[in-house]
Amino acid sequence: MAQDALGWMSVPLAIVAGTLRGSAPFLFVSLGECLTEKAGKINLGLEGTLLTGAMTAYAVSYLTKSPWLGVFAAGMAGVVLGLIHAWLSQRPKVSDVAVGIAMIIFGSGIAFFFGKAFIQPKAEQLPLFDLGSWSSYPQVQEALRVSPLLLIGIAIAPLMQWFFSSTRWGLYVRAVGDSPSAARAMGISVVGVRTLAIVSGSFLAGLGGASLSLYYPGLWSERISSGQGLMAVALVIFARWQPIHCLWAALFFGGAQALGPSLQAVGIGSYRYLFNAFPYILTLVIIIITCSPRRTLSGSPGALGTNE
Repeated sequence: MAQDALGWMSVPLAIVAGTLRGSAPFLFVSLGECLTEKAGKINLGLEGTLLTGAMTAYAVSYLTKSPWLGVFAAGMAGVVLGLIHAWLSQRPKVSDVAVGIAMIIFGSGIAFFFGKAFIQPKAEQLPLFDLGSWSSYPQVQEALRVSPLLLIGIAIAPLMQWFFSSTRWGLYVRAVGDSPSAARAMGISVVGVRTLAIVSGSFLAGLGGASLSLYYPGLWSERISSGQGLMAVALVIFARWQPIHCLWAALFFGGAQALGPSLQAVGIGSYRYLFNAFPYILTLVIIIITCSPRRTLSGSPGALGTNE
């Protein structure tokens, strides 16, 4: 009887497992983009940062046999790309979208060029927390094996929410994002605050890349990100620029991404291409729903994407 019940639970367990595995990149990139957009800038280049972070983490972990050193290196790779993006995007009359597209190409090119030597070697993976050790069923134990990076991301979300609402620097970020001219009148350095926000957001995106290559799927390839960096922009809109909402949205997107592989794992192969495309369909639906000016501006920083 217990085995029959577990059989009925195989699909939900597979989706839970896939959600916990696949949510971390969405979470880190969306939190990074949320921080950047709160300061009034859009960083479409986080897709390139995600790829560079994944490649850097994998290469450093392979060369040093230390996955945590790889995670740190991925974050620092994000910092470097963030500094470049911050400098370019704050030049006079420069479009955030144009800089973002350029940074996608640049970051992807760096990752593909230096990553060719690391496609075949096997790097050390991150240790996992066995949150399902209380269960005697192997399926439950496997589903609840969680990456420490996911737990770190879950902890960052409420901290970032508190940062925006209860700290002076959080007030600076929101002031710069809502009204740069008013921020300047208060004596706040708009360029400095935006640079810190973009660099910090890129650091988080680099950690998201490390989660891809050092946990799930746990390898390095040129198609490892599957557009998750670009999806994060829609995810932040969906979350209404609130870090806590980014957490739930990341879990939702992670579950959508896990739906197709989970159904295939239990033998349901019909419409697998449709299920595998579900995250992209969801992204498109969110963009269409939020294309109304009234909806798009609800909760968004007042100077988002402007050259003020």
